[in-house]
Amino acid sequence: MVNVIGLGYIGLPTALMMASHGVEVIGTDYNKELVDTLNAGKTTFKEDGLDELFQNAVKAGIKFTTEYQNTDVYIVSVPTPYDKFSKKVDACYVVEAVKDVMKVCHKGATVVIESTVSPGTIDKFVRPVIEENGFTIGQDINLVHAPERIIPGNMVYELLHNNRTIGADDKAIGEKIKELYSSFCQGEIVVTDIRTAEMTKVVENTFRAVNIAFANELAKICRHDDMDVYEIIKICNMHPRVNILQPGPGVGGHCISVDPWFLVGDYPSLAKVIDESMKTNDGMPDFVLNRIYEIMKENKITDISKVGLYGLTYKENVDDMRESPTLQMLESMERHLCGDLVKVYDPFITKDIVPNQYHDLDKFINDVELVVLLVGHDEIKQNMDKLKGKVILDTRKICDLDGVYRL
Repeated sequence: MVNVIGLGYIGLPTALMMASHGVEVIGTDYNKELVDTLNAGKTTFKEDGLDELFQNAVKAGIKFTTEYQNTDVYIVSVPTPYDKFSKKVDACYVVEAVKDVMKVCHKGATVVIESTVSPGTIDKFVRPVIEENGFTIGQDINLVHAPERIIPGNMVYELLHNNRTIGADDKAIGEKIKELYSSFCQGEIVVTDIRTAEMTKVVENTFRAVNIAFANELAKICRHDDMDVYEIIKICNMHPRVNILQPGPGVGGHCISVDPWFLVGDYPSLAKVIDESMKTNDGMPDFVLNRIYEIMKENKITDISKVGLYGLTYKENVDDMRESPTLQMLESMERHLCGDLVKVYDPFITKDIVPNQYHDLDKFINDVELVVLLVGHDEIKQNMDKLKGKVILDTRKICDLDGVYRL
């Protein structure tokens, strides 16, 4: 039996996928309301294919509880934020989860850390917890790192098809955990050591963050001299060895906007390019706000309440708002005493999260003069005709109407 600890954006799909492929699974989360929702037969967030996967897992016998289990394998999939001052990983959730596992596990059990952590985190924080509880790693308890590799919006497909990395002290234990993940994973699974597994996951997300920062910096340069950054990137990407990503209003989610800071925090004198890249990405929401000001001035819009922000999530077609550029913008506007005036709408966010939040697209559009497209949800792509006659700032290059403003 496998006890999956943490039933959020990563832990829940992983637990459901294993259960639906013949693995006996019990999912554990400290959040009783979340567990009660799952036991009532409902998923806790929107994701393509998740409801069907959930039903298959329930039929296969998956259980949900707030209690840790005495079992053979534990998969710890809890958040790993970073300290915004030191930039180092905050491993408190992982540490607490492992402490609770130690209270119920038996000798011979394997603890798998799925949470993304910086290189050396398991050595610094996880091993001491296990040893303090009287277990000898490698004899009494086996330790493995199997970093997740999925993204909201495409989780079910990526769980099935993405390649995976298994880091273990003992290669034989690594092969056993590889066999467990092979119950559903059709991609290649590489077995290596724990520190290498830690580093590869952080490097993957850092590579993308640096690439995005390069695109964002190009956008600023091109804006300064009135050049079309999108056309320039399109032409450059025709080169067989060039693949520049698209600029945007900022970077959100719990991977690209967070994980690279781990390297900055641990290697401050070495991770200079990464540090500057993250600062560039973090500065994009304010860059967008400045563009809004310029466009308002050009179009003689003097009332900030006539500005509408489309999109609250950090990416298209999901309900995940973690580190959302729109929320970052609203926080910045709040500091300037106007965050509660601008109008906001997102079809995936049904609860009121911010002031002046709309729940009807037509009413939202009708009540504003300037629409700022911050997220490329399918909904807005399919309703571009409704934006005719409005001033539009498109930060995602999804609108082809005449006169649209870009970054």
